[in-house]
Amino acid sequence: MNRDSILTAARAYVQGQLAGDSSGHDWWHIYRVTELARRLAAAEGADPFVCELAALLHDIADEKLNPSAEAGMDKVRDWLAAHEVPAAEKDHVLEIIGTMSFKGGQNPPVRTPEARVVQDADRLDAIGAQGIARVFAYAGWKGHLVHDPNQAPRTELTAGSYRSGTNTAINHFYEKLLKLKDLMNTPTARRLAEDRHRFMETYLEQFYREWEGSR
Repeated sequence: MNRDSILTAARAYVQGQLAGDSSGHDWWHIYRVTELARRLAAAEGADPFVCELAALLHDIADEKLNPSAEAGMDKVRDWLAAHEVPAAEKDHVLEIIGTMSFKGGQNPPVRTPEARVVQDADRLDAIGAQGIARVFAYAGWKGHLVHDPNQAPRTELTAGSYRSGTNTAINHFYEKLLKLKDLMNTPTARRLAEDRHRFMETYLEQFYREWEGSR
């Protein structure tokens, strides 16, 4: 199977798996991340096939959407094997997907140019207007409150505590989204992140004014 056929099959597979997702990890999230990954790969000189394939498959393995992280990675591993992705590229895609998650900021830096591109693409879609929409979708999916002034953002997060416990949508801005601008790997992503970050700051200022009934 050639690269174009593999990518076409991956798009169809991911659409079938995630089209109905309501957690903010739906097909259109994948579409946006993939388009960003293609753009960043071209700008940064990364392998476009590896970047696009990893971007397409990255949330198939997401532990939030699977019984465990291991079960999610097995799904990706089985799909890559069934579609005869060459061993080096298969291993690279699995490494990217297995190491790109935020996990409360506890994951070590990713290793390859392709991993840096895909991680940046995913993080860009977590901020700005799309990030705001997704954080509230995810909070609703998890049954979390929009905001509780008496519940402060958590400052000490492990990978386990990041995934567990009660939280609010607004706290997630401080625990993750507002940190992502400074965690971008590539110059292109850092430039794109600036505008998205400012948009979130403006949104939060308006949110608090409306919360207090002063606007």
